[in-house]
Amino acid sequence: MNKIELTVSPEDVGERLDKYLSEQIDGLSRSAASRLIFEGKVSVGENNVKKNYKIEYGDIITVLTDDPQPVDVLPEDIPLDIVYEDADLLVVNKPKDMVVHPAPGHFSGTLVNALMFHCMDGLSGINGELRPGIVHRIDKNTSGLLVVAKSDKAHAGLSEQIKDHSFTREYLAVAYGNIKEDERTVDAPIGRHKTDRKRMCVTELNSRPAVTHIKVLERYNGFTYILCRLETGRTHQIRVHLAYIGHPIAGDDVYGPSKVITELRGQCLHAYKLGFVHPVTGGYMEFTADPPESFIRFRDKLRRGI
Repeated sequence: MNKIELTVSPEDVGERLDKYLSEQIDGLSRSAASRLIFEGKVSVGENNVKKNYKIEYGDIITVLTDDPQPVDVLPEDIPLDIVYEDADLLVVNKPKDMVVHPAPGHFSGTLVNALMFHCMDGLSGINGELRPGIVHRIDKNTSGLLVVAKSDKAHAGLSEQIKDHSFTREYLAVAYGNIKEDERTVDAPIGRHKTDRKRMCVTELNSRPAVTHIKVLERYNGFTYILCRLETGRTHQIRVHLAYIGHPIAGDDVYGPSKVITELRGQCLHAYKLGFVHPVTGGYMEFTADPPESFIRFRDKLRRGI
């Protein structure tokens, strides 16, 4: 019997235990997760709980299962654009097309594979073997800044700032249509789509609060260049919120129109700024990174009215 340990990250707080397990463990359906919980093979800390238990930040969940463990994650010599690094953390500018951590179908070529090679054994182990050092995530086809924890102390401190909404995350994006307000806030809960588990949606059912602040930077013919500041960090949050208000992100093949702008190779969304208090030294740090060439080229074409 295999033993799997999971530690709940801030972004997963409030999710049902059975749903969380089905999303975290490769090949485990929600019904199978419920069965394991019913059979007493799942514990939170030292306690057995029900399948509808709402998980809390820092919960250590132990699962006993006969299913095979995920494959080993190996270090890979993949170039990294490192913006900052010290003994406790590093900030990396992730390119488009790179998955952050291993998952079904992506056990190599991920940011984690590259980090394991670069840092050797110097990554936080709080999030387990598949996500060492990963404090927060961005989508495969979203580029930009991520902070990575090299020590457990740094990981805990950064996660606490995300939980308290004191962690600055700003994104640049090009959205369809003319957003009329110069500034607006989208406060709408996000949960898993009821029929498509790969999609998120605005819903009151099994959802969590989500808040995105939007500021218009420039308006073009049929598009708006915006800056988005995350107050919360739900899966696909900016993409879902912009689609919800009728202004999906250009190039988004999941939440945008069926006729996708293929030259963008994914959504025109870039994690532009990160700001946080260093969890060890206590000093405030802020980093920015310019969007990739495909983003800039598309934006400049719109500026020229092409």
